[in-house]
Amino acid sequence: MFRFMIHNRVPATMKYNLNEVTAGKEKTSTYAALVKLLDMISDEKKNLWMALAAILVNSTLLLLGPLIVGHTIDNYVRTKQYHGVLVYAGILLAMYLLALCTGYFQTKLMGGVGQRMLYKLRNAVFNKLQELPVSFFNQNKAGDLISRVNNDTDKLNQFFSQSLMQFVGSIVTMTGAGVCLLVIHTELGAAALVPAVIILVFTMLVSPWVKAKNALNLKSTGGMSAEIQESLNNFKVIIAFNRRDYFRKRFDEANQHNYKTAIGAGLANNVFIPVYGLLSSLAQLIVLAFGIYLISKGQFTIGLLVSYFSYTTNFYNPLRQLAALWSSFQVAMAGWDRISQILTLETDLEQQPAGLQSDSGTVLEFKDVHFAYTPENEILHHISFKLEKGKTYALIGPTGGGKTTTASLIARLYDPTQGTVFLNGRDIRTYTAEERTQKIGFILQEPFLFSGTVRENIIYGNAQYKDFTNAELEEVIRKAKLSDLLSLFETGLDTPVISGSDSISLGQKQLIAFMRAVLRNPDVLILDEATANIDTITEKLLSTILEQLSKDTVLVIIAHRLNTIENADEIFFVNSGEVQRAGTLQHAMDMLLTDKRKS
Repeated sequence: MFRFMIHNRVPATMKYNLNEVTAGKEKTSTYAALVKLLDMISDEKKNLWMALAAILVNSTLLLLGPLIVGHTIDNYVRTKQYHGVLVYAGILLAMYLLALCTGYFQTKLMGGVGQRMLYKLRNAVFNKLQELPVSFFNQNKAGDLISRVNNDTDKLNQFFSQSLMQFVGSIVTMTGAGVCLLVIHTELGAAALVPAVIILVFTMLVSPWVKAKNALNLKSTGGMSAEIQESLNNFKVIIAFNRRDYFRKRFDEANQHNYKTAIGAGLANNVFIPVYGLLSSLAQLIVLAFGIYLISKGQFTIGLLVSYFSYTTNFYNPLRQLAALWSSFQVAMAGWDRISQILTLETDLEQQPAGLQSDSGTVLEFKDVHFAYTPENEILHHISFKLEKGKTYALIGPTGGGKTTTASLIARLYDPTQGTVFLNGRDIRTYTAEERTQKIGFILQEPFLFSGTVRENIIYGNAQYKDFTNAELEEVIRKAKLSDLLSLFETGLDTPVISGSDSISLGQKQLIAFMRAVLRNPDVLILDEATANIDTITEKLLSTILEQLSKDTVLVIIAHRLNTIENADEIFFVNSGEVQRAGTLQHAMDMLLTDKRKS
């Protein structure tokens, strides 16, 4: 559950900003990017080979057509043998019908490949997001990540399902037509292919620019999604402060930027079509002029010239198609670059092999811990303390003093930049994520709930209750002394919860988070201002429940209200990167007052 929590500051050791990743990343070749992309669909090799075979048959049939037409003109049309014309017309009809069937077959195959690739790719990106630490989400906007998962993957799907085999087919047809041009007449073929060389050079020079324009447009689309997401998530605040104008202006700026990048990408994507069309017409003109000259010399026939025109068309028409397809390919590669930036990231909170151990016999121990969100600003330094079984500890101090940071290190939302945190005598980094979250409960001031029901949110991440019926779960809740909390919901476990909405109050959300944490029976339970939005009567009820926790559970309370910490066994004063024992409640109050006077 912790991987979804968002904080405002970013540890110096964690470099997950995708914009910085892009800026610092060496440019990879299109071929290398395509190889990595094809590796994503390696299990589709059979379908790809079948589609390729269909393309080869289709192209071969289409390339035989001009030869048959030329042969028919020279041997049957000119001699007025119309029976032969009808026979070859029938052969051509059968060939083109077969070509139609093979074209449909490969389209159907590649449509399936594209959809399955889209499904796998979105799963891969989303699963990778699940593996990344909190700091990744600190540095990247949710709207941009959503755009990468939805929009960028769809660009790849469109290319694979609609363009890839057409792309391959165009290359095969073009190559076959080029060979036929050279075989029929080498000099005329070489002259006809001169514009193709110009096209090749032009494409190589312009493609990086086209890809960069599309990458910029995809990035701006992600930025616009981020603005929309932020505005909708905070709409209540916008209304309360009557700042529709401010967010309208921000969205207008993002929309304007997206419009400009879309225009640039559109122009870039269409730059190939007129150039390819011009050079294709130039090739036709060369063939016409040179062919008439060869006929006048008796070195060529009218039928061959007709065939030659057909092959020239078969060579340059695919080039015109490639103009549009190449743009689609560049869009797909730009999308793949943005997706692969996520897929290549690795979390820096991996489980570590067995290492240091502590023999202090305490549940939790900080040993000379340092932590910094940025290199120039260390938040905690030389922190050492121990938390013993069954005791309640309070962390107090001024805002920004480091209380929540300390709690985040306890829950291993971050790792210390120096020093070690021990949990039950083991380096906390040696626990699996499942073991750690089962042993540590964390209740935030603004807990995150999923859309669903109260039941689904209570048992989230707690596998032992997933197959329980409502009656069985209610019995577990009763034994945990949580029935009074559940009774505050109109339809109990079936009460609907909608993420990000006001279907239930903030206080009720905290109660759900409270039940979710307590039912884990954790070794350490952290309450970060968890009663701030709860009325006094319910707060007393929670205090009673906390008193009935397992005698081995360590309770860590972060609070500004002194009545919530008056029963703590020990109080720590957290400020200026230090954690000091405050002793009595009166001593803690004196330390707070002294700090306020200094500030």
